[in-house]
Amino acid sequence: MATILIADDAPVMRRMLASILTRAGHRIVGEAEDGRQAVELYRELKPDLVTMDITMPELDGISAIREILREEPRARIVVFSALDQQLLIVSAIEAGAKDFVVKPFLEGKVVDVVTNVLRGK
Repeated sequence: MATILIADDAPVMRRMLASILTRAGHRIVGEAEDGRQAVELYRELKPDLVTMDITMPELDGISAIREILREEPRARIVVFSALDQQLLIVSAIEAGAKDFVVKPFLEGKVVDVVTNVLRGK
């Protein structure tokens, strides 16, 4: 069981991800509604993995990824983004995200990607 921080500005997306990941046996330790809060919660909670939306208020997901990885280079972050944001997904991977899932997503895809990143694949 891994500890996971969910960062997404849409409450419905946070609930959906929390439900999927909890069913997969993980523990949700925190939820952030913007990038700044994601960075602060990462510092406080030190989760095993972060799910990160790209377009969020305060601090976008790519900037939040950079800040987290500056402090903890081994942080495992998976980006969740809409299909029409392919250039942003590439930027997120270049910033250090380990993988990505395109919204809308299937439960199996979320579980597979999170499992692989947690295993270091």
